[in-house]
Amino acid sequence: MMDVRYGAGPGEIDHMGTDRLRAEFMVEGLFRPGELRMTYTHLDRMIVGGAVPTDQPLRFVDGADVGTELFFTAREAGIANLGGPGWAEVDGQRMTVAGRDCLYIGRGSRSVTLGSDDPAKPARFYLNSVPAGADHPTRVVTRAESKQISFGERDRGNYRELRMYIHPEVGPSCLLLMGITDVPQGQIWNTQPPHLHERRMEAYCYTDLAPEDRVFHFMGRPDNTRHLVVQNGDVVLSPAWSIHMGAGTGPYAFVWGMTGENQAYGDVDPVPVSALR
Repeated sequence: MMDVRYGAGPGEIDHMGTDRLRAEFMVEGLFRPGELRMTYTHLDRMIVGGAVPTDQPLRFVDGADVGTELFFTAREAGIANLGGPGWAEVDGQRMTVAGRDCLYIGRGSRSVTLGSDDPAKPARFYLNSVPAGADHPTRVVTRAESKQISFGERDRGNYRELRMYIHPEVGPSCLLLMGITDVPQGQIWNTQPPHLHERRMEAYCYTDLAPEDRVFHFMGRPDNTRHLVVQNGDVVLSPAWSIHMGAGTGPYAFVWGMTGENQAYGDVDPVPVSALR
Protein backbone atom coordinates (compact mmCIF):
# COMPACT_ATOMS: atom_id res chain seq x y z
CA MET A 1 0.00 0.00 0.00
CA MET A 2 1.31 3.47 -0.94
CA ASP A 3 0.09 6.63 0.76
CA VAL A 4 1.12 10.10 -0.51
CA ARG A 5 2.04 13.25 1.42
CA TYR A 6 2.49 16.56 -0.41
CA GLY A 7 4.23 18.56 2.30
CA ALA A 8 3.66 22.13 3.43
CA GLY A 9 5.59 25.36 3.76
CA PRO A 10 6.49 27.03 7.05
CA GLY A 11 3.77 29.66 6.68
CA GLU A 12 1.04 27.02 6.51
CA ILE A 13 1.50 25.63 10.01
CA ASP A 14 -0.16 28.74 11.47
CA HIS A 15 -3.44 27.42 10.07
CA MET A 16 -3.04 23.80 11.20
CA GLY A 17 -4.65 22.23 14.20
CA THR A 18 -3.34 19.05 15.78
CA ASP A 19 -5.06 16.67 13.35
CA ARG A 20 -3.90 18.55 10.24
CA LEU A 21 -0.35 18.87 11.56
CA ARG A 22 -0.20 15.12 12.17
CA ALA A 23 -1.70 14.36 8.76
CA GLU A 24 0.96 16.42 6.97
CA PHE A 25 4.07 15.53 8.96
CA MET A 26 3.46 12.14 10.62
CA VAL A 27 3.08 8.61 9.32
CA GLU A 28 1.29 6.19 11.63
CA GLY A 29 0.49 2.50 11.34
CA LEU A 30 3.40 1.46 9.10
CA PHE A 31 4.15 -1.77 10.96
CA ARG A 32 1.29 -4.20 10.49
CA PRO A 33 1.82 -7.99 10.62
CA GLY A 34 1.89 -9.56 7.19
CA GLU A 35 1.96 -6.26 5.31
CA LEU A 36 4.35 -4.00 3.39
CA ARG A 37 3.14 -0.40 3.70
CA MET A 38 4.76 2.72 2.24
CA THR A 39 4.27 6.48 2.23
CA TYR A 40 5.59 8.66 -0.58
CA THR A 41 6.42 12.22 0.43
CA HIS A 42 7.10 15.04 -2.00
CA LEU A 43 9.79 16.23 0.43
CA ASP A 44 12.75 15.25 -1.76
CA ARG A 45 10.60 12.30 -2.94
CA MET A 46 11.56 10.08 -0.02
CA ILE A 47 9.52 6.95 0.60
CA VAL A 48 9.22 5.61 4.14
CA GLY A 49 7.91 2.11 4.67
CA GLY A 50 7.32 -0.69 7.11
CA ALA A 51 7.28 -4.44 6.49
CA VAL A 52 6.45 -7.13 9.05
CA PRO A 53 6.68 -10.53 7.31
CA THR A 54 5.05 -13.34 9.29
CA ASP A 55 4.04 -16.67 7.72
CA GLN A 56 4.90 -15.49 4.21
CA PRO A 57 7.74 -13.27 2.90
CA LEU A 58 6.92 -9.83 1.54
CA ARG A 59 8.08 -8.78 -1.92
CA PHE A 60 8.51 -5.53 -3.83
CA VAL A 61 6.56 -6.20 -7.02
CA ASP A 62 6.88 -3.34 -9.52
CA GLY A 63 7.49 0.38 -9.87
CA ALA A 64 3.97 1.49 -10.83
CA ASP A 65 3.70 3.83 -7.84
CA VAL A 66 6.97 5.59 -8.72
CA GLY A 67 6.58 5.62 -12.49
CA THR A 68 9.32 3.14 -13.37
CA GLU A 69 9.44 -0.48 -14.44
CA LEU A 70 10.56 -1.71 -11.02
CA PHE A 71 10.66 -0.08 -7.61
CA PHE A 72 14.45 0.17 -7.64
CA THR A 73 14.91 1.11 -11.30
CA ALA A 74 15.88 4.67 -10.29
CA ARG A 75 15.96 4.39 -6.49
CA GLU A 76 18.19 3.23 -3.66
CA ALA A 77 17.06 2.28 -0.16
CA GLY A 78 18.10 1.55 3.38
CA ILE A 79 16.15 -1.02 5.40
CA ALA A 80 16.76 -1.21 9.16
CA ASN A 81 15.54 -4.25 11.09
CA LEU A 82 13.92 -3.10 14.33
CA GLY A 83 12.51 -6.48 15.30
CA GLY A 84 13.41 -10.16 15.41
CA PRO A 85 15.95 -11.92 13.17
CA GLY A 86 15.15 -11.71 9.49
CA TRP A 87 16.53 -12.05 6.01
CA ALA A 88 16.44 -10.38 2.62
CA GLU A 89 16.86 -11.85 -0.84
CA VAL A 90 18.01 -9.36 -3.49
CA ASP A 91 18.35 -10.60 -7.07
CA GLY A 92 18.78 -14.15 -5.84
CA GLN A 93 21.31 -13.37 -3.12
CA ARG A 94 20.03 -14.19 0.36
CA MET A 95 21.40 -12.18 3.29
CA THR A 96 20.85 -12.31 7.03
CA VAL A 97 19.46 -9.09 8.50
CA ALA A 98 19.52 -9.36 12.29
CA GLY A 99 17.96 -6.91 14.70
CA ARG A 100 19.69 -3.51 14.46
CA ASP A 101 21.36 -4.43 11.16
CA CYS A 102 20.73 -2.27 8.10
CA LEU A 103 20.44 -3.45 4.50
CA TYR A 104 21.46 -1.09 1.69
CA ILE A 105 19.80 -1.80 -1.67
CA GLY A 106 21.45 -0.25 -4.71
CA ARG A 107 19.81 1.29 -7.75
CA GLY A 108 18.84 -1.22 -10.42
CA SER A 109 17.99 -4.11 -8.08
CA ARG A 110 15.22 -6.12 -9.73
CA SER A 111 13.90 -8.55 -7.12
CA VAL A 112 13.68 -7.82 -3.37
CA THR A 113 12.01 -10.11 -0.84
CA LEU A 114 11.93 -9.73 2.97
CA GLY A 115 11.29 -12.50 5.49
CA SER A 116 11.37 -13.39 9.19
CA ASP A 117 13.22 -16.31 10.76
CA ASP A 118 10.40 -16.84 13.27
CA PRO A 119 6.87 -15.68 12.40
CA ALA A 120 6.06 -15.53 16.12
CA LYS A 121 8.89 -13.00 16.62
CA PRO A 122 8.91 -11.27 13.25
CA ALA A 123 11.39 -8.84 11.84
CA ARG A 124 10.21 -5.22 11.66
CA PHE A 125 11.79 -3.74 8.57
CA TYR A 126 11.83 0.06 8.29
CA LEU A 127 12.56 1.48 4.83
CA ASN A 128 13.86 4.81 3.55
CA SER A 129 14.09 5.04 -0.25
CA VAL A 130 15.19 8.03 -2.34
CA PRO A 131 15.93 8.70 -6.02
CA ALA A 132 19.50 7.76 -6.97
CA GLY A 133 21.78 8.85 -9.79
CA ALA A 134 24.57 6.34 -9.23
CA ASP A 135 24.97 2.60 -8.63
CA HIS A 136 26.36 1.24 -5.37
CA PRO A 137 26.52 -2.41 -4.33
CA THR A 138 23.81 -3.94 -2.19
CA ARG A 139 25.13 -5.01 1.22
CA VAL A 140 24.21 -5.55 4.85
CA VAL A 141 25.83 -3.25 7.39
CA THR A 142 25.72 -5.01 10.74
CA ARG A 143 25.47 -3.23 14.06
CA ALA A 144 29.09 -4.18 14.75
CA GLU A 145 30.18 -2.59 11.47
CA SER A 146 28.35 0.69 12.08
CA LYS A 147 30.24 3.77 13.27
CA GLN A 148 29.32 4.81 16.80
CA ILE A 149 29.48 8.42 18.00
CA SER A 150 28.34 9.79 21.35
CA PHE A 151 26.88 13.25 21.88
CA GLY A 152 25.61 15.34 24.76
CA GLU A 153 25.94 15.50 28.52
CA ARG A 154 24.32 13.10 30.98
CA ASP A 155 23.80 15.76 33.65
CA ARG A 156 21.80 17.84 31.16
CA GLY A 157 19.66 14.91 30.03
CA ASN A 158 20.80 14.96 26.40
CA TYR A 159 23.38 12.18 26.18
CA ARG A 160 22.76 9.87 23.21
CA GLU A 161 24.58 7.23 21.24
CA LEU A 162 24.43 7.43 17.45
CA ARG A 163 25.35 4.73 14.96
CA MET A 164 25.97 5.51 11.30
CA TYR A 165 25.08 2.71 8.88
CA ILE A 166 24.59 4.22 5.42
CA HIS A 167 27.25 6.89 5.33
CA PRO A 168 30.36 7.51 3.17
CA GLU A 169 32.58 6.38 6.06
CA VAL A 170 30.72 3.08 6.54
CA GLY A 171 28.47 1.99 3.68
CA PRO A 172 28.43 4.16 0.53
CA SER A 173 25.29 5.33 -1.25
CA CYS A 174 24.30 7.96 -3.80
CA LEU A 175 22.33 10.42 -1.63
CA LEU A 176 20.82 8.47 1.27
CA LEU A 177 22.16 8.71 4.82
CA MET A 178 20.76 6.44 7.52
CA GLY A 179 21.52 5.55 11.12
CA ILE A 180 20.07 4.80 14.55
CA THR A 181 20.30 6.93 17.69
CA ASP A 182 19.63 5.56 21.18
CA VAL A 183 18.51 7.74 24.08
CA PRO A 184 19.28 5.62 27.16
CA GLN A 185 17.50 5.30 30.49
CA GLY A 186 17.53 8.57 32.42
CA GLN A 187 18.12 10.75 29.35
CA ILE A 188 15.41 12.87 27.71
CA TRP A 189 16.51 14.96 24.74
CA ASN A 190 17.49 13.44 21.39
CA THR A 191 19.36 16.51 20.22
CA GLN A 192 20.41 19.68 21.97
CA PRO A 193 20.55 22.37 20.78
CA PRO A 194 18.11 21.94 17.88
CA HIS A 195 19.31 22.59 14.38
CA LEU A 196 18.34 23.13 10.78
CA HIS A 197 19.88 21.56 7.69
CA GLU A 198 18.59 23.67 4.84
CA ARG A 199 20.14 21.36 2.23
CA ARG A 200 18.54 18.10 3.42
CA MET A 201 15.19 16.78 4.59
CA GLU A 202 14.99 14.06 7.20
CA ALA A 203 12.65 11.36 8.45
CA TYR A 204 12.60 9.96 11.99
CA CYS A 205 11.13 6.59 12.96
CA TYR A 206 10.72 6.39 16.73
CA THR A 207 11.20 2.93 18.18
CA ASP A 208 11.82 0.98 21.40
CA LEU A 209 9.25 3.03 23.35
CA ALA A 210 7.24 1.33 26.07
CA PRO A 211 3.47 1.37 25.36
CA GLU A 212 2.87 4.01 28.01
CA ASP A 213 5.67 6.34 26.85
CA ARG A 214 5.64 9.11 24.26
CA VAL A 215 8.15 11.40 22.57
CA PHE A 216 7.36 15.08 22.08
CA HIS A 217 8.87 15.98 18.71
CA PHE A 218 9.37 19.71 18.22
CA MET A 219 9.23 21.13 14.68
CA GLY A 220 8.65 24.40 12.83
CA ARG A 221 10.74 27.49 12.28
CA PRO A 222 12.86 28.53 15.31
CA ASP A 223 10.59 31.52 15.93
CA ASN A 224 7.35 29.60 15.36
CA THR A 225 7.51 26.07 16.81
CA ARG A 226 4.96 23.28 17.07
CA HIS A 227 5.06 19.80 18.55
CA LEU A 228 3.93 16.29 17.62
CA VAL A 229 3.25 13.56 20.18
CA VAL A 230 4.55 10.24 18.84
CA GLN A 231 4.44 6.65 20.03
CA ASN A 232 6.37 3.53 19.16
CA GLY A 233 6.62 3.02 15.39
CA ASP A 234 5.50 6.51 14.38
CA VAL A 235 7.47 8.37 11.70
CA VAL A 236 7.93 12.15 11.49
CA LEU A 237 8.67 13.79 8.14
CA SER A 238 10.93 16.77 8.74
CA PRO A 239 11.29 19.33 5.91
CA ALA A 240 14.52 21.24 5.42
CA TRP A 241 12.97 24.41 6.85
CA SER A 242 12.07 22.81 10.19
CA ILE A 243 14.03 22.35 13.39
CA HIS A 244 14.27 18.93 14.97
CA MET A 245 14.32 18.31 18.71
CA GLY A 246 12.59 15.70 20.84
CA ALA A 247 12.01 14.82 24.48
CA GLY A 248 10.84 11.42 25.70
CA THR A 249 9.04 10.26 28.82
CA GLY A 250 11.16 7.09 28.91
CA PRO A 251 14.00 5.36 27.01
CA TYR A 252 13.66 5.36 23.24
CA ALA A 253 15.54 5.25 19.97
CA PHE A 254 14.98 6.56 16.48
CA VAL A 255 16.09 5.75 12.97
CA TRP A 256 17.12 8.83 11.03
CA GLY A 257 17.26 9.00 7.27
CA MET A 258 18.32 11.98 5.18
CA THR A 259 18.57 13.00 1.56
CA GLY A 260 19.24 16.22 -0.29
CA GLU A 261 22.14 18.15 -1.76
CA ASN A 262 25.00 16.42 0.07
CA GLN A 263 25.98 13.67 2.49
CA ALA A 264 27.83 15.90 4.97
CA TYR A 265 26.35 14.86 8.32
CA GLY A 266 27.85 17.95 9.98
CA ASP A 267 26.30 20.38 7.50
CA VAL A 268 23.86 21.82 10.04
CA ASP A 269 22.93 25.23 11.41
CA PRO A 270 22.56 25.07 15.22
CA VAL A 271 19.76 27.11 16.79
CA PRO A 272 20.26 28.36 20.37
CA VAL A 273 17.50 27.25 22.70
CA SER A 274 17.18 30.88 23.80
CA ALA A 275 16.09 31.77 20.24
CA LEU A 276 13.11 29.38 20.19
CA ARG A 277 9.57 30.63 20.41
